[in-house]
Amino acid sequence: MKEEGRLWILVDYYRCSGCRLCEIICSLKNEGRIWPEASRIRIFEEVPGATIPHLCVQCSDYPCVNSCPVGALTVDDRTGAVIVDEEKCVGCGKCVEACPGNVPRIPRGKRSVVICDLCGGDPECVKICSEAGYGALKLYRGGLQTDLQNIHT
Repeated sequence: MKEEGRLWILVDYYRCSGCRLCEIICSLKNEGRIWPEASRIRIFEEVPGATIPHLCVQCSDYPCVNSCPVGALTVDDRTGAVIVDEEKCVGCGKCVEACPGNVPRIPRGKRSVVICDLCGGDPECVKICSEAGYGALKLYRGGLQTDLQNIHT
């Protein structure tokens, strides 16, 4: 996938309130119920008042995809997002080990790994964060260097 076509979510940590609406909407979209542990985005609070959104950054070399021994992970040609084939996934955890950000996980009660698929190019977490007035999550298309130059202009 060419860098200029990739989608990615930029996190503004200072704007995150820790409301966890992103976790709720993500689990509703992907699991059909409110299940924050299975959300593809997670909010961590290391110290009171300091919330940290944690999600897949769609690495350009895809170590999770390359580590899967059964081919359960692929890359969406349109968005650059990692797609999990739940039928093929055996829950071995090789992708979790390979991820430099420790993002993929296998929630208790689920037999396959969960990784952000960018909701097919229209991430629900970005929409709900914007609708709630926080704007901590923003969707960008393109290479990281190009977009970082344009973010502050």
